Amino acid sequence: MASGPLNVKFVATDGLVWQGDALSVLVRTVEGDIGILAGHEPLMAVLVPHGAEVVTADGVRHVIAIDSGFLSVFANHVSVLSAFGELAEEISVDEARVELAALHAKVQAAEADEREIRKYRKLQSQVKAGEKYHELIKRNP
Repeated sequence: MASGPLNVKFVATDGLVWQGDALSVLVRTVEGDIGILAGHEPLMAVLVPHGAEVVTADGVRHVIAIDSGFLSVFANHVSVLSAFGELAEEISVDEARVELAALHAKVQAAEADEREIRKYRKLQSQVKAGEKYHELIKRNP
């Protein structure tokens, strides 16, 4: 079992979202939430839209919006690859909620095209990550 910090990298199609050493990573897969600590078994998983969480050695919690993608864990290296990724502190949750509501009926009625579905997943991840981030801020001002 490997020891030491996790080397974590979140990469979206438009570039690096977050990179650094961490104590833990929490992501949501198609099968549910999974926490990654140092020494975790090798793993690959499919991700769903959510707010991933990274805790650094100094206790700082970063929340990152992920619209879907893949997780790879091997020898204390954690890679999250996603079409979209954004730090939660950069998200306007209110704007994302408004846009999400505007697309909701069309997506639910299966009338949305592929571009609208991608935007819907992105907005879902922004709302989830933004809410998680603001909850963390309330608990730890």
